[in-house]
Amino acid sequence: MRGGTRSEIALRTMKPGGEEPSLASLIERSAELKRALVDFACSPRFERHLGQFALEAADSGGDLSGGEAIGIIDRFALQPPVQNGTTVLAKFLNSRPGLTAADREMLRGWREPVEGIFEIRSKDRDAILLLNLLDDLEYRTYSNMGSAVFRPLPENGFVIARLVPIRPVPDAWLISGSVSSYLKSGAAQIAEVAIDLATKQPELVYRNPAKIEQGWKQMRADRASFIAFFGCDELVLPPAEAEERINAYYRHRQEAALARHSERPRPRNIPGLDVPAFELPAEVADAETIGIIYDEIDGLNFYNEYGMLRDLFADPALAADERYSRVLRGYLGSETIGPLPFRS
Repeated sequence: MRGGTRSEIALRTMKPGGEEPSLASLIERSAELKRALVDFACSPRFERHLGQFALEAADSGGDLSGGEAIGIIDRFALQPPVQNGTTVLAKFLNSRPGLTAADREMLRGWREPVEGIFEIRSKDRDAILLLNLLDDLEYRTYSNMGSAVFRPLPENGFVIARLVPIRPVPDAWLISGSVSSYLKSGAAQIAEVAIDLATKQPELVYRNPAKIEQGWKQMRADRASFIAFFGCDELVLPPAEAEERINAYYRHRQEAALARHSERPRPRNIPGLDVPAFELPAEVADAETIGIIYDEIDGLNFYNEYGMLRDLFADPALAADERYSRVLRGYLGSETIGPLPFRS
C-alpha cells in the first residue's frame, strides 16, 4: 500500500455502505474531505494561484490574521476558477476517482457556499441556529471541529461566516473556514454592514425566493409612483434638471411615507426632507442630456447623452455627424449598457 497523508488514506479506505449515513458520520466525514481538499489547494500545483489570490485579498499592508488566512484558503478551495474556468474543488473531484457517490454529493454541495451576516438565534448541544440578515433564512449549523467551537460565541450576538450544506441531510449546514463574532450591542453597526453588503451583492439576498418576489413587488410599486409623479416612464433632461427633479421625486416619496405613519415618532436617523437623496455620478454630469428610463423589468436606469441617441434613431441622417456617431459607438461598445435604450 502506497503512502500518503492521513486525509489521503482516509479517502482511499472509505467504503460505500448499505445504510443511510447518520448526521454525525457525515459531519465526521466532512472533516476528512475538507482536510484533503485544503491539502490539495495548498499543493505546489496551485501555489502561484493561491499566492495571487491571497495577495489580492490581503489588506494594504499585505498582512493577514490567522482567521483571514483560513478564510482565504477556504474560499480559494471552493469558488474562484484557477485554470480554464475550473475551480480547485472541481479539479479535486476529477483527481479522486475512488471517492464514493456520497462523498461526491457532499463535495458538490460545497460549490455554492452561503456567505452572510448571521444573528445567533439559539444554541443547543450540537448546533447553533443562525438567521441570515441578508436572505432572512434560518440555518441549523454544525462544525466538523465539534460543538465546542460554538461555546465562545456571544448569546444573541452575530457572526460573519460561510456555510456549506451537509448533503444529503436537508436543512443542515456546516461552518466553512473562519468565523468572526460580534456582541449583541453591536447590532446597529452590523445592520449597516448587512445593508451595504446586500446592496453591493444582491445575489446574496435573492437566495430566498420570497425576497425575489418582494423585490419585484417593491419595484413595481416604485415604478407606478415614478410614472404618477412624472407622467411617463422615460425622461430626457439636462443633468442639473435631472438631478433636481429626481430629488423632488424622492422628497415626495419620503413625505408620503411619513404621512402614512404620522402616528409614529419620527426616527432620529432619517435625514431631513431638504437633504438631497440623489446625485448624478461625475462621469455623466457634463453631458448635454441624461436619459432616465424606469423599465418594468430592468428598473431605473440613467443614460449619458440619451437625447442624442434618441434623435439619431428619429433621423438616421444624423449619423453623418461625428458627435452622433461617437455617441452610438459608445452605447454599442459599452459592456454595462443592455438593449433597453435601443428598445425605448
